[in-house]
Amino acid sequence: MLLVDTSVLVDVLEDDPKWADWSISQLRAHSKIHRLAINPIIYSELSLTFSTVEALDQTIEELGLALIELPRPALFLAGKAFVRYRRQGGAKGNVLADFFIGAHAAVANYSLLTRDTRRFSTYFPSLTLIKPDVSR
Repeated sequence: MLLVDTSVLVDVLEDDPKWADWSISQLRAHSKIHRLAINPIIYSELSLTFSTVEALDQTIEELGLALIELPRPALFLAGKAFVRYRRQGGAKGNVLADFFIGAHAAVANYSLLTRDTRRFSTYFPSLTLIKPDVSR
C-alpha cells in the first residue's frame, strides 16, 4: 500500500505548473506496483477544493485511490510527534494533519508519496518517502 499525500493530489487536480508532471508520473508509476490510498485526513484536506462530497468521491474513484482508516496506534503516535514538534518550537499553524498522515504511514509500514518531506523525515525517520529529486 502507498499512502498519497495531499500535496501530490492537489498538484494533479490543480495542474500545478511546476509539480503536476512529476506528481502524475509518480502516481502512474506507483499504481502499477502498489495500491494507492488516502486516509480521512487527506480526504478532508482534499475536500477544500471540491464543492460536493459526490464530486470528491468521484475523483477519488477515478484516481483509483482507496480510502483507509487510521489505526489507533497511528493516532497516538501523531499526538506524541506533535508534542515533540511543539516543544522544539514548532509553530501552532495548521500542521497537525501532517503528523496524522506521517504516523499512519509509519505505523502501517506504508511508503508515503509526498513533496512535503521536512516534517515527515524529522518526526518519522523510519518512514520510506517517495519524494522529488532535491535538484528540482
